[in-house]
Amino acid sequence: MPRLFGTDGVRGLANGLVTAELALDLAVSAARVLGAAAAAAGHAAPRRRPLAVVGRDPRASGEFLESAVVAGLASAGVDVQRLGVLPTPALALLTETSGADFGVMISASHNPMPDNGIKFFARGGHKLDDAAEEAIESHLGSSWDRPSGGAVGRVVDTSDAAGQYVDYLQKAAPTPLTGLRLVLDCAEGSASSVGPQAFRALDADVVAIHASPDGMNINAGCGSTHLEPLRAAVVEAGAHAGFAFDGDADRVLAVDAAGNDVDGDQMLAILAIAMHTAGELPGDRVVTTVMSNLGFTLAMRSAGIGVIRSRVGDRYVLEAMRAEGVSLGGEQSGHLILGDHARTGDGILAALKVAGEMAATKRSLADLAGVVTRLPQVLVNVPGVDKRRADSDPTLRDAVAAAEAELGDSGRVLLRPSGTEALVRVMVEAESGDQARAIADRLAAVVRIRLSG
Repeated sequence: MPRLFGTDGVRGLANGLVTAELALDLAVSAARVLGAAAAAAGHAAPRRRPLAVVGRDPRASGEFLESAVVAGLASAGVDVQRLGVLPTPALALLTETSGADFGVMISASHNPMPDNGIKFFARGGHKLDDAAEEAIESHLGSSWDRPSGGAVGRVVDTSDAAGQYVDYLQKAAPTPLTGLRLVLDCAEGSASSVGPQAFRALDADVVAIHASPDGMNINAGCGSTHLEPLRAAVVEAGAHAGFAFDGDADRVLAVDAAGNDVDGDQMLAILAIAMHTAGELPGDRVVTTVMSNLGFTLAMRSAGIGVIRSRVGDRYVLEAMRAEGVSLGGEQSGHLILGDHARTGDGILAALKVAGEMAATKRSLADLAGVVTRLPQVLVNVPGVDKRRADSDPTLRDAVAAAEAELGDSGRVLLRPSGTEALVRVMVEAESGDQARAIADRLAAVVRIRLSG
């Protein structure tokens, strides 16, 4: 049976893969695994029962999934603080600051509205490692001793979770943004309220778009996966820059004053150089993933900053950061982790930091982002194939090797199965866009032929 957990929790079609029954069972299993770990460590002793915090993004299916998760946790003897709609990084933060034994976020992040997902955070606000997820999955459907009477969990609602998060953002990114006119595309998601609040609290002139979530419109033609509206809004408003979040606000992409895209690699470079200059980058190293553009690595080398590459997924970036003692990491897709302040990707915090660098240096976003000269990069997603065989098919391996030989040192090839969707990603970098496209299309064709059926 395929592993239920992907690179970012359990994710899929709500009422398809992600049902109320699965949500309840996952919550019970998590309570047994993570609650038992808390009891063994003595964390739950003063309260008698373990404590979990639960949050969600605004998509409609989150309402019934939240109810199922809360029911499962309480039935398994876990006290629950229900936080309501808020960004994933806020849930991670409040897992830590509340002293909770674990947290549960109900969100499908950048996926379309019909999808949803469930991801868990360990004590301290860190995403679970593979071993913990496998332990939770192994308990699904197994028999257990149900608590009764006073041993069942209690449920309370927390009304000030969003306010606590905004206060944290102001302290973590205190540079005034006076004089900056900024457009925020909130993706009709979790950033819709707290994003504009945080920027306005620092005196930015904010134009908020797609900030009226109704449960049905999350990520619909907007946010970090659809930058067209942000480009137009920035130019129309005469703004200095724009930032686009995804549905749960754990990632961000940007647009400069002329409407040109600024990706996660470029924002990571801006933050890395600023921290390096200020003497705030331990070891003068940064963590990125295998998907990062080669131009980022060259820019860091020029600035005297080392690059460590991890697997794709912000939890793998964070694992590498912790292992290597690095305080900054991120992904081209816009997951940026500022380890001195956060335990997961935080799109709003990263945007505040980049805007703060603009304000502090009086430089435009285009000027700051120009430190990275991106090599032409083509990404082709190949759906409807057996992604489990992507690493083992010999013909596909030979095709990749031939492409790498053709590119030499002037580019690279990356072929990997998606951790969150049923597809294989083919990424090619080359000196010219035409060459990158030709090689990517050729490899995608091999993937379709070899991995179909």
